[in-house]
Amino acid sequence: MHPNHHIKHIIEPRKKDLGGFSVSRILPQANQKMIGPWIFFDHMGPADFPAGKGIDVRPHPHINLATVTYLFEGEIWHRDSLGSSEPIVPGDVNLMVAGKGIVHSERERDEVRNQQHRLHGLQLWLALPEADEEIEPAFYHYASADIPATDIDGVAVRVLMGSAYGLTSPVKTFAETLYIEAALAQGQSLILPVAEERGLYVANGQIDINQQPLNALQMAVLDSAEITITATQDHTRIALIGGEQISKRYIDWNFVSSRKERIEQAKDDWRHQRFEKVPGDEDAFIPLPE
Repeated sequence: MHPNHHIKHIIEPRKKDLGGFSVSRILPQANQKMIGPWIFFDHMGPADFPAGKGIDVRPHPHINLATVTYLFEGEIWHRDSLGSSEPIVPGDVNLMVAGKGIVHSERERDEVRNQQHRLHGLQLWLALPEADEEIEPAFYHYASADIPATDIDGVAVRVLMGSAYGLTSPVKTFAETLYIEAALAQGQSLILPVAEERGLYVANGQIDINQQPLNALQMAVLDSAEITITATQDHTRIALIGGEQISKRYIDWNFVSSRKERIEQAKDDWRHQRFEKVPGDEDAFIPLPE
């Protein structure tokens, strides 16, 4: 147990190179596989690309999960095997429900790639409840203007998923899910919404939780008590994720499931190219790591 009784422990990021740019991987960790239904949390960038370079993730599959993409800066062009083709820009929320299986690519439009540009954002995965693991795949795009936002004593807050501060996000949820972000100036405080399980991430700046500093790129796993945080630096940006505890999940490459044998099936299906193709991006794919 952490000396601060509201903090179970603090997660340090693991740096991962994704070919040309690095991410800070927060979840999963050996001592923290999930927080509520959240099973994967990557902080991408900020990465500055020269003209002609950029993010270029070839088609790859997912099952039994939903991906949530949220950008602070830049643009990613999402395409998937349902025929979705949608650029995501800062403030939007992309929710891709893999269900029984989906394939997607994350690239950049030529207009973006052909000039110097920056990419910065969060990529998260939600494990679907067991009853929803094999639902039909779906893609939902929510524009920034449709995400509820408020000002709490001068702190700008957005409720990306779930309900907090009297606001409810339109973003579809399966299990009880919470995801908010807030921007704080030095000295500003915020009472955090409560959930069964919670992780507080500092994307930028620094905050104080009852005299315990939490630095940029760290996540504090919190108990379910009411907690007030205070920013100790200007331009502090936090993300709070959480929700209800769900049953154990297996994770292997891009596959998540409550059943190990289901993952083996998905690996075999990808090995033998049984998944649907991404229209307009049929030729390239990421091979199964053997």
